[in-house]
Amino acid sequence: MKKSKLIAYWIATAWLSLGMVSTGITQLLGVHGNPGYVPDLGYPAYLMPLLGISKLLGVLVILVPRYALLKEWTYAGFTFLMCGAIFSHAAVHDPASGILPALLLLVLTFLSWWLRPASRSLVFLTFKKTAHESRR
Repeated sequence: MKKSKLIAYWIATAWLSLGMVSTGITQLLGVHGNPGYVPDLGYPAYLMPLLGISKLLGVLVILVPRYALLKEWTYAGFTFLMCGAIFSHAAVHDPASGILPALLLLVLTFLSWWLRPASRSLVFLTFKKTAHESRR
C-alpha cells in the first residue's frame, strides 16, 4: 500500500472516529440542543443511548486491528445511520447546517472504508486463506 494512501486512510478514519465519538457521547448523555438531537427529529428519546453506544462500539471496532468482518458490518452500520440522519433532517426541513454534519460523516465513512489497508479488508483475508489452502 502506498504511504500516501495509508496516511489518507488514517486521516479519514481519525476524523470519522472523532465525529462518531463526539456525537455518540452527546447522544449517550442526552445533551439537548445539539444539531442531531434525536427527539427533535421525531424519534423517541430512548433511542439516543442505543445510538450513542452503537457509535462508540463501532469506533472501537474500526480502530482495533483484525476483525475484518465486524469492520465491514460497522462501516455498513455507519452508512445506514448517516443516511438515516440525512433523510431525517431533510424530512423535518432542517437547514443545510443540520444536514451537513451527517453528510460529512457519511463521506468520511466511505473514505475510511475505501482507503482501508488490505489487512483490514475481507478480500485480503479471503485471498490469504485461499492462497494458504492451495499450498497444501
